[in-house]
Amino acid sequence: MPSEQGSTVPRRRLGRELRRLREAAHITIEAATDQLEWSRQKIWRIERGEPAMRALDVEAMCKIYGAPKDLTEALKALAKETKARGWYHAYGDVIPKWFEIYIDLETTASLQEVYNGELVDGLLQTRSYIEAILRTSTVHTAADIERIVEVRIARQSVLGNDGKKFDFILNEAAIRRPVGGPLAIGHQLRQLAAMSEHSNISIRILPFATGAHGAMLGSFRVLDFPADSEPDTVYIEQLTGALYLDKAHELEPYRDQFRNIGNLALDQRKSRDLILAAEKEFCSG
Repeated sequence: MPSEQGSTVPRRRLGRELRRLREAAHITIEAATDQLEWSRQKIWRIERGEPAMRALDVEAMCKIYGAPKDLTEALKALAKETKARGWYHAYGDVIPKWFEIYIDLETTASLQEVYNGELVDGLLQTRSYIEAILRTSTVHTAADIERIVEVRIARQSVLGNDGKKFDFILNEAAIRRPVGGPLAIGHQLRQLAAMSEHSNISIRILPFATGAHGAMLGSFRVLDFPADSEPDTVYIEQLTGALYLDKAHELEPYRDQFRNIGNLALDQRKSRDLILAAEKEFCSG
């Protein structure tokens, strides 16, 4: 069962706090490197939340930044959490480093607003659907595929947490494309319809009849977090990496975009009807 607290979450939280303390003390990175006798790269990586941290190093940083004792002790305790490893560490051979950050964000987010233009979202995919997608790759071996399937299925446990909300909008292409053949896509569509009955999951279809719309440029997801945990973030996956956008001027256009396509999408009932109609077409064809 994936943990609610992954290894990169405390690292990023600690990095943000240390950067905030440095900036509040009006100390530049260059001045900090001189006083700590560290490289500029080390401090930059710490503030980005990349390395695990020693309590002694955190204490040294807090001292030159003038942090109060109680905050210093709290950050030293947080440093110990940065050494924890996420459940996905065992799959490091098939999970790229840039995706590890997303897995931690996914288990922490309280709300996900997701738009998928071509495929059923990974959190909603069946095993046969996942396997069919991965078999189109020229770089995955059969052993890789099985391990990636295990990771994706494990990630789906987050859907069972009623305290988390999920709002999926799928382009109609995602339910019309016969990924894996009629049996596989039929099973996938039946699961979609069943998942849409869950109280914390909304699945809506953006129909072809909509015509042109603003999200035609690609899929994206907006993740909202409980207060004081993580900054709300837009995640955009690419072939060899991903974008993580958490500045207000970056977030708002995607929030607006999601609202716009939400106004164009079918409601949940009509979406479920369309999903089941597509399933019948595949199974009777």
